[in-house]
Amino acid sequence: MNADDEELWEPFLASRTPDRQAARLRAHAREDQRRGQRHVPRRAAALSRDEIVRVAIAVADAEGPDAVSMRRIARELNAGTMSLYWHIASKEELLDLMIDTVQGGRPLPDPSGDWRQDMYTLATNTRQGLHQHPWMMDFMGGRPPTGPKSLRLLERTLASFDGLELDTGAAVDIVSTVGTYVLGTVLREVQEHNNEQFRDRQLADLTEDEFQQVMGDFTERVRATGRYPRLVRMLDDRIDPDSAETRDARFEFGLNCLLDGIAARIPARPRPAPAAPPGPQAPSPATPAPAPPS
Repeated sequence: MNADDEELWEPFLASRTPDRQAARLRAHAREDQRRGQRHVPRRAAALSRDEIVRVAIAVADAEGPDAVSMRRIARELNAGTMSLYWHIASKEELLDLMIDTVQGGRPLPDPSGDWRQDMYTLATNTRQGLHQHPWMMDFMGGRPPTGPKSLRLLERTLASFDGLELDTGAAVDIVSTVGTYVLGTVLREVQEHNNEQFRDRQLADLTEDEFQQVMGDFTERVRATGRYPRLVRMLDDRIDPDSAETRDARFEFGLNCLLDGIAARIPARPRPAPAAPPGPQAPSPATPAPAPPS
């Protein structure tokens, strides 16, 4: 974690309920720091905050956030639990650091000059990151909304609107709207994935012919009610609205619709008036002859 992150991180922790045990352990670590580097345990000195966070994210990716504890991460690092408290004040801080690292850890390219392309890149990167760390969707709602890395990402994202006739509030609303679309889409995609797994477990013992028979019977039951003609048409056409094969296309469709709507609300930049074409120079007015003396 760089110096800017360290300076900005403390305010984000101010509202946290103190963890008495963690505070006690942290106090011991700070007392050792006050006495001098020679008292720092060798393994603690070899660790870094970024390394601890990286390992914690890997554990959460593999087993979920409930598997993350200071003791577990210390074991993964082949270090004592106290060694972690030299770098991170508590498990709560570790969890916040994990969220901030995932949210703000995917750097965007410099602003391209095309705000729409920049928002498209932001949306696709965010979606990819959430699928790489699926625990985030269930976990981030109870954590602080941002941190130093997230602040840098937001600053970079807002720069995409430089040069437009757009106030800061409108730019923030656009970024928030795109982010909300991505979160909602990923939540739907996670639900679809869970439904797929449930269906696969339920139908695991069926052959393909038996599966088609089940689907055919279901379609006929729906048709017989006479109440769902459009749904029957969808089933007859074998359209699966939750199909994994169409997931990317559905995301692109919704994102482009959203960006089209935003573009319609952004005032167009005035075009400069065309320069007058060069033409023959007008002759200078003749100097009038002096009047004859009276």
